[in-house]
Formats: sequence, structure tokens, C-alpha cells
Amino acid sequence: MPTNTIRELLEIANEQSPTKIALVENEKSYSYQELFTKVNQLANYFNQLELVEGSRVGIYSNKDSEQVIAILALLSTPYIIVPITRFLKPEQVEYIVKDAGIECIITDKTKIKNIKEINFQGQIITFEPIYDEMVSFKEIYKCFNTKYNSKIDPTSSAVITYGFGSDGSQKGIVMSHKNLSDGARIVSNYLELTSDDVVSGLLSFNLDYGLNQIFCTLQSQATLALHKFILPSDFFAHLLRDKVTVLALMPVHIGKMFDEDPHRLPMSSQLDHVRVITSSGGNITTKMVKKVDDYFKPAKFYSMHGLTEALRSTYLDPSQIHNRPTSIGKAIPEVEVYIINEKGEACQANEVGELIHRGCCIYQGYWNSKEETQKRFKNIAILEKVISIEDPSEMVIATGDYVYQDEEGYIYFVDRQDDMIKTSGYRVSPKEIEEVVYNNFPTVSKCTVFGIPNDEIEEEIVLVYAANTKIPQNELVFELKKHLATYMVPTVIEYRETLPLKASHHEVVDKGLLKKEFF
Repeated sequence: MPTNTIRELLEIANEQSPTKIALVENEKSYSYQELFTKVNQLANYFNQLELVEGSRVGIYSNKDSEQVIAILALLSTPYIIVPITRFLKPEQVEYIVKDAGIECIITDKTKIKNIKEINFQGQIITFEPIYDEMVSFKEIYKCFNTKYNSKIDPTSSAVITYGFGSDGSQKGIVMSHKNLSDGARIVSNYLELTSDDVVSGLLSFNLDYGLNQIFCTLQSQATLALHKFILPSDFFAHLLRDKVTVLALMPVHIGKMFDEDPHRLPMSSQLDHVRVITSSGGNITTKMVKKVDDYFKPAKFYSMHGLTEALRSTYLDPSQIHNRPTSIGKAIPEVEVYIINEKGEACQANEVGELIHRGCCIYQGYWNSKEETQKRFKNIAILEKVISIEDPSEMVIATGDYVYQDEEGYIYFVDRQDDMIKTSGYRVSPKEIEEVVYNNFPTVSKCTVFGIPNDEIEEEIVLVYAANTKIPQNELVFELKKHLATYMVPTVIEYRETLPLKASHHEVVDKGLLKKEFF
């Protein structure tokens, strides 16, 4: 019988594998029994805060074992977690606090200054003792030892994660307890995780991909080994020291991990224990696949496509990674995906259309944003020209992702609906132009492409790039014309020493900010 909450997974793991190591952070480790005890101590304290059911509690800290314990403790209560990205500035934190109505914040000594700067009036709880007037986890562990009984409604809200929308504003997406447990079950199953696995806790826990690593570990009763990526040498030391078998990455990590003198990195044969590598949160390139494959030879590489509105839609079977490295694969188990055109009809092979997600893992909607929710969460009637509808109240996600599928049903990502440029009657993908720049101009460190209004051709294509030195414009245009249709070649090209980066993904160019400058 499937579990419906993360709390249930934790209780089962404590009962079945009490002495198994659940969590590792450098020299510190916790068995499932020790983890369960600490989670219960915190949950007992949280329940005495006299907050009403559904109150939002923020977690604003660096990655730490106490952060994991706090997440599991809050998921044992009727409160809602709001993870706050550690890179955000005080004014951005203040926006989330006000938008989500956060009444309590859990933090560490590195972030307390920012919280005090925004004059937060709610309860502040710290990992370690900082100020006398603030309760710390250390004190809670000393004082709260009573048994804790948790009753969670699986359909109730569990987490609100914030990201930046195409307009540059921060938006929260709401996930239920069942969403989290369904994601843990489905991903663990298709990755074939076992209790012998050691899962790398490399990703940030402020978004669902990172949180899913915690929950998959619980689902499989495996071990989660925490790590903060700073230098490639430290990252590889983590893989060796913790004997990592499952490694979840974003494309930016693949780019970074080999960014060091190869002689300082371990030999490939020393990493044969890594058996599963996953990538999501961005598009991987053929070059990235080759680098990973050359270095982690026995590992199965899973390229996955997730949504803001659902944990995961598709994954590419590792057996296909060399045949079609840029494909995002096919639907994950318990999910159906459809590609439809502007008329609502099923797209033919190689015809670009919008990806529609049906089935499991659909989140609850956008927090405080009815308009944004209605934009993405659609009645199943949107598929009436494609399938027979049995339940007219069913909801699906109109993802806003433009994709196409080949003759064998493998799907390829083209671009986001919000990013697509319409020029001279054509739809143009900025991603395609950006890839040509990266592949042919190695001195370019960052680039971005977007459209600006032009009455004669709808939109004019803009390329902004950063490089060691400015590249002559005629040289850029000449090379781009060799690889792109004429209507796809940018007519506005600008060089900058650096490009603005998103606060939530500090390696991703903040296209929204640049658009505002040009508009």
C-alpha cells in the first residue's frame, strides 16, 4: 500500500531500519532512529508555538543537517514550509515573508543579520544559540523528549517554493503532502534505488528537485550525504569520502565539475561506485553527456524534465542517451503527456506544440495568484480533441513548454512559451541561437537571446553576451549565418563584461532584467 505523506515514510524507515545511517554531513551522521528522535523533538516544540493549521514557516539558512531535520519536523506538523533561497537579498526575503504571510522563520548564524534587517516581527528559531531571546535547536533537543503523534491530511498543503517568473517577480507554487510522497515513490522506482544507495545531497533544498533527494532517500531507506559545491576538488572528495552511488545534478554542475586542472581530479576508475546520475533544471548538451559518460563510465545517466507545476513530466531512459542525447525522453510512470497545437489537436511527428501534463505529481497551484494558476492549471477539456474524457472535473497542466516528438515518440524541448520570439511570421527559439553562440565562440562565458517589439516584423532578435574581450560584430554575424536561418540571426548584438544573474539560480542569466533595460 503506497504511503501518502513523508511523515509515514520516516515512521516506516525508523521501524524497519532503526540502526541504518540515514544522514551524513562530513564527520557527523545520524541513524534513522536518531533522526526520528530529533524530528519528533522539534515537531513537539513547533506544535506548541500556537500557530493555526496551515501557518507558513520559513527556512532560511545554509545547507546543514539541521536544515534537513527541520524540513522533516515541519512535515510532521500541520504547518506549511516556505524554503527561502540562501542567495536572496533582504528585500527579496522580505517580499516572500509578506507574500506567504510567514509567521516563524528557522535560520542559522549566517542569515540572522538579513532577517533582523527586514525587521521581522514573528518568531525566530535558530540552529545554534545566537541571542538569548531566541530559542535554538540545541535547547529544544534538551527540553523536548515526549512521544509525538502525527496526523497529517495527505491532501493538505505542505510546501510553498518560490521562483522567479518570466516577468522577474517571485511566485510561490504550493505542493501537498501527497505530491511529495508520490514524487518520492515514482522517482525511486524508475531510478531503481535501494537501501544500499548513498544519495548525494548536493542540490539546494529550496526547490522540489533538491527536496526530492531527501524524500527518495527515505522511500528507499538509503543514506543522504550532504555537500555544498564550492570547488570541483571538494566535490570529488565528497563522492569518494561518502561513497556516493546516486548523484543528482543540474547542468550548471556538469559544467563546473571539470573546471579544474585534470591532474587534481581523481581517476575515473576511482568513481566506479557512482551508478546513477540524474540531471534536471535545465537543458543538457551533447558535450555535457560525453563528459559525464567519459568520466563516470558505469553510471546510468537519466536526463529528466521537470515543471514548476509538477515535480517531473518526462525522463530519458539511459539506454537512449547516446542515440538522442538532447531528448527529454518520454512520460514518467503514472503520468501521460500530450503535445497539442494552437487548435488543440495532437501534433504530428516533428511538429512543435505545447506539452500537456496529465496524471500524477500535479501541484496545487500558485500561492496568492489566481491568474497565474488559471494560466497553467487547465480543465481536461483542453484535450477533448485528443482523448476521450471520463471525468470532466479533472485538471491538467498546460506547461508552456514548446516541444516536439520524433517518429519513435521521444520528446525534444524547443523553448518556453514565454521565451519564444515571433519574428517575420516565424517562431524562433532563443535557446537554439544561444547554443550556436556557445558552440562556436569559446570565449563567450554567458549569453542570452530575447525579442523586443518591432512594428514591421513583430519582434527584433537581441543577443547580449559576456566574453573575455569584445568579438567584432561582423565576425559574430558571419558565423551565426553559417548555422542559422536568416530570420534567426540577431539584429541587435551587445557586448558586456558581465551579465546579471538570477538570485534563485545564480548561474542563470536574468533575462527579465535585461529585457526591461531594452524596453
